[in-house]
Amino acid sequence: MKQTEAIHALQNGSFDAALTLMYACTVEELPPYRQRFINAVRAFAEEFGSEREIELFSAPGRTELCGNHTDHQGGHVLAASVNVDIIAVAAKRSDGQIHLKSEDYATIEIDLGDLQPLPGEINSSSALLRGISAKFTKLGCLVTGFDAYTTSAVQRGAGISSSAAFEVLVGNICNCFFAEDSVDAVQIAQIGQFAENEYFGKPCGLMDQLACSVGGVIAIDFRNPIPNFTRTDVDLAKEGYALCILDSGADHTDLTAAYAAIPEEMNAVAQALGKDHLSEVKKNAFMEALPRLRIECGDRAVLRAMHYFADDERVQRAVMSLQNGYFKQYLAAISSSGHSSFQYLQNVSLYDDPRHMEVALTIALCKDLLGGRGAARVHGGGFAGTVQAYVPLDMLEDFRTAMETVLGEGNCHVLQIRGVGGIRLTL
Repeated sequence: MKQTEAIHALQNGSFDAALTLMYACTVEELPPYRQRFINAVRAFAEEFGSEREIELFSAPGRTELCGNHTDHQGGHVLAASVNVDIIAVAAKRSDGQIHLKSEDYATIEIDLGDLQPLPGEINSSSALLRGISAKFTKLGCLVTGFDAYTTSAVQRGAGISSSAAFEVLVGNICNCFFAEDSVDAVQIAQIGQFAENEYFGKPCGLMDQLACSVGGVIAIDFRNPIPNFTRTDVDLAKEGYALCILDSGADHTDLTAAYAAIPEEMNAVAQALGKDHLSEVKKNAFMEALPRLRIECGDRAVLRAMHYFADDERVQRAVMSLQNGYFKQYLAAISSSGHSSFQYLQNVSLYDDPRHMEVALTIALCKDLLGGRGAARVHGGGFAGTVQAYVPLDMLEDFRTAMETVLGEGNCHVLQIRGVGGIRLTL
């Protein structure tokens, strides 16, 4: 469709069904979302020219609901896409170039004549664009390039995976333009992981990309190279709760070693028992070997393995609770997961600077304000970043005001679960 057609369709409500699903809202709440796409279409025209044949795309952020650091051990995770996203207006090129303009950033230009990883692009969006293009090319697709304008509501550092959302967005653009939409959501997630591992330089797992790509609430089993997942559902508003992500304000700088130590120590325990990952180890064998494991791997590694076994079981209990409508039991599993992450996984604070324990303080504030209701836990990788809280709707505004008084205005994000993953909007 042409840009004028896209704007007219947005204005007359032709995309409303998709938008209400994407943003988990009513038709009456759609005007700002429609306008955001209209503004993006106009910005694309200013950057890349008018009356191009364009497509509209969206990829959501994600939240980890239960299962903290269980994915890299071949365990279970419960995750969901959320109603904040990265959107794109894109048009196909035929000259082997990608030009991508993100709002408030300089335009990125990629020459697809070289699809090898480039050392100078490590930790950059350029690396992800090149890596995703390379993988589609390996799949037999003729990737000829595209122009795209993007704008993001997925806050960096908010723990809802802006990098995975970007990868899924680009994967959907390539799928539309070069693969005739033949690549499914799981493959798009794997392509994003490939680009992040091999081109961006981050040895991430697949949970973030899968949650962003598939959409909705999914229970993921990572025992196989291609993870199995099942969809479940939860209506938080119907249950009387809001999902909040709280930015603790902690500094992410120089945390690579702390993050890396968690899978390293868990793997060390598994290897001491003759396996590669803890999912291959029977818990009773682990418990029987504790005296030896403490000597060979150290107590922190043993505690982290104990967290894995317990949290892997919690995910399965949490899923069963949701499937059977037992929301209080679900919240109990979430609270228990949070305690385990704090006490056994030990990914809430580094303890090397007692003046900076932002995540621990944020959790303590949440629990004090909730007064035994709801739940709160470290969100994502831990150490810095965010806290997740389930807040009763009758106390949401007071909770948000109190948290933002301490953390700063705008640092309590109230999210909705989104029912769809990465998509192209079609008429």
